[in-house]
Order: sequence, then C-alpha cells, then structure tokens
Amino acid sequence: MAINNTYPTPANTTISNPRLRVLNKLKAGETPLTTFLAFPSVRVAQIVALTGLDGVVIDCEHGHIGDDSMHNAVAAISALGVSPLIRIRGISPDIIKRALDTGAHGLLVPMVNNAKEAAEVVKYSKFPPQGLRGQGSAFPAIAHGLTTPEYMLSANQTLLTMVQIETKEGVENVEEIAATPGVDLLFIGPNDLAMSLLGYVPARGDEPVFLEAIEKVISAAKRHGKWGGRMVNNGAMAKENASKYNLFAISGDTKALGNWYLDQIDTFNQ
Repeated sequence: MAINNTYPTPANTTISNPRLRVLNKLKAGETPLTTFLAFPSVRVAQIVALTGLDGVVIDCEHGHIGDDSMHNAVAAISALGVSPLIRIRGISPDIIKRALDTGAHGLLVPMVNNAKEAAEVVKYSKFPPQGLRGQGSAFPAIAHGLTTPEYMLSANQTLLTMVQIETKEGVENVEEIAATPGVDLLFIGPNDLAMSLLGYVPARGDEPVFLEAIEKVISAAKRHGKWGGRMVNNGAMAKENASKYNLFAISGDTKALGNWYLDQIDTFNQ
C-alpha cells in the first residue's frame, strides 16, 4: 500500500499521545469500536463512553445536537479516556472550524462525492502550511491533554479525517477520493448508499450492485494506504466483517434505547 501524502498524517506520524484511543488502536492494527450519539445530553455521553467503546461519534448531522451539546459531549467523552469524534452536517469552513474547536479527535464528513470535496475537507481541517484552519480557541488542546502550542504542532498529524462514501457518485469517484492527501479513512454509510444505488433501505445485503460498491470502496482505501470503516447494526455483524474493515460504528444511542425496551416487552409477551 502506498500512502499518497507528502507530509505526516495519522497513518504514519511518529507523534504518540495515549489519549488518542481510536487512532492508537488503528495504528496498532486493532479494530476500534465506536457508536453514534444523537442525544444532546452530557450524561448520556458519559454513560456511552463508559461501556468500553473506543470512540463515540457525536452526530451533528442527524442527531439532536447543537454547539453547546457538542462541546459538552467532547469534554465528557475525552475526560473518560475515550475518543470523541464528530460527524459534521456538511462541508463548510465554519462548520469544520466549530467542530474542531471542541477538541474532537476526528471528523466524520457525510456525503463526500468527489476529490474536490475531499480536498476541501482536508484544507479546512489542517493548520498551515497544509491547510487553512484557523487558531483562536483554547479548547481543542484540552481534549488532547496538551498545551495549545503542543496541540498546534501535533494536530495536523493526529486528527482523523474521515469521509463518508454513501452515494453512487461517491462510489464512482472513490479512487480519486481515496487518493486525496490528508484523507485518513473511508467510511461506508450503508443506508444512504443503499438508497442511492437501490432506491430502498435497508439493503438486504445480497444485492450485487450494493456488494460491488462496498468492495470498490474498501479496495480503494487499501490501495491508497487509507483505513476503511462502516456502520453496522450490532456486534455480531462487526465480528463477522472484522477482517475487512479497520473501524466500526455499532448503531447508536437512539436505537440502543428503543431496542432494549422492545426486547423487554417482547420477552414479557412471550
């Protein structure tokens, strides 16, 4: 595998920070487990972070999470030794800046459809000279256990920049996306991908066009020295696919809560 970057990134950095749990597992060849957080509650963030997960994806795209909740969740999760990751709601300099100023250990960016969009994500996620990220907040360093100068020197090499491939266009352009310097991980969004390719959700899982698209994404990631991840419904599905992916997001807090009650009610009614 060739890493198509001309500067150190999370995949090849020599910087070591024990607080970066997801990155450290990826670099060690282990498979970090994460989940999505949609509730705007610092207590839910703490409860989820204490389960043994390696990272929590604070969902600012589809979750009920604004700026205050985003900041509080990052602080709570990182304080418990777990990596706070943020799924932002789109590709925009101000959105990226606000998310990174919380101290997130990584960004997950939805609906990345071509190399130009991927390059925009990288540009506003990196400090100069690699990008155009601005500095003015004391908060990012805190979640990394560093001083601000230390953070400034390490951020470009340790921030996980993850892009979601979840459209037909994204699959068609995945080679160029994967080759984009500064992109660290390709993440498959299976539901939106199914809707784009099949016109319905969820995918049954045996549709040739769906399976071919997934294989194309993972193969492109490997060819360009990038990690690959995806969302799964449960731990069993993650275990079954552990040899194919480097990172999993196992469902989320909203489904976990609803499914637990459904299971209890079903048990009672049997």
